[in-house]
Amino acid sequence: MESSVTGCFALVYNPRSRRNMGDTSGYAQAARDLLGNNFIDPADRSRLDAHIAALAARGMDCIVIDGGDGTVSDVLSAIHRHYAPERLPAVAVLPSGNTNLIAGDVGFGLRGTPALERLRQLAAAGRLRRSVRRRCGLVVQWPDSENRLPVVGMFHGAAAFTRGIELAHQPAILNNYSHEMAVIVSFLSSVGRLLTRRSRQEWMQGDPMTVLAGDKTRLEGNCFLFLSTTLQRLPYRIWPFWTARGVRDAPINFLHVGGHPSRLAAAAWALLRGRQPAWLRQDRDYHSGCETRIEMALQSDFVLDGEVFSPGASGRIVLSATAPIDFIHA
Repeated sequence: MESSVTGCFALVYNPRSRRNMGDTSGYAQAARDLLGNNFIDPADRSRLDAHIAALAARGMDCIVIDGGDGTVSDVLSAIHRHYAPERLPAVAVLPSGNTNLIAGDVGFGLRGTPALERLRQLAAAGRLRRSVRRRCGLVVQWPDSENRLPVVGMFHGAAAFTRGIELAHQPAILNNYSHEMAVIVSFLSSVGRLLTRRSRQEWMQGDPMTVLAGDKTRLEGNCFLFLSTTLQRLPYRIWPFWTARGVRDAPINFLHVGGHPSRLAAAAWALLRGRQPAWLRQDRDYHSGCETRIEMALQSDFVLDGEVFSPGASGRIVLSATAPIDFIHA
């Protein structure tokens, strides 16, 4: 059976992911023995692109990613560069990192030795795409910079979200909590900062930003919080997005909260429970929808799948979507 599945899928294994660092089960060696050259353990991120390019040249149709959101983003970015949109490989996400937001929606459902065995079974039966969840990747481009390649992830945030992530990355928090809980702890700490007048003014006024969502929605002025994602589910039943017609007819969900937003505490309480009451939908400080393209002009850093990026000298970035990707579920 091993010879029949060796060429069916490749595994990108991040040994530096939080859960992989302490793994003594022998799973990684078993995967290496099974997959041979299709077991990819890049010494650094710069080598990963070359590995994915080689897989594309060989027509590899399934890539398994064992790592966190950052590893998934790196692999999706390389896939975007080297695979034709009409021939994207299926992807299986095994959550092993500090951040596993993506796996919460499109994860394989198993990891380690049980995941490897299940993948072997599916490959032997020719059924790797038997059960999939189809999502698009979220592409970030710097249109005014020829030297910056697009990056692909699935969850993007700016303004207060960037501040929260930067707090979450502090060792005092990150070393004591999982990343998802670290982000929550950081936002709670952020609320505490709003109790002092100086911090309250700085956080609440937001960051200067212009957002053009699709062809019709233009939002200008200070932004307290901006979020966008191509996922369809977030942890703890949080869902801070809505559409005017109640249906998702485009892949990128977005939320824009203006500077000094009204009724912020009530809005946060509702959105954290996945609710969007009528008063919130009608409040001019809160805008949400779904689009295929969003253009942004901003001066401050933004976050994609837990990594902080600069908008560059021009401050202009464009969000778009990849072709749909089949994420395999066990």
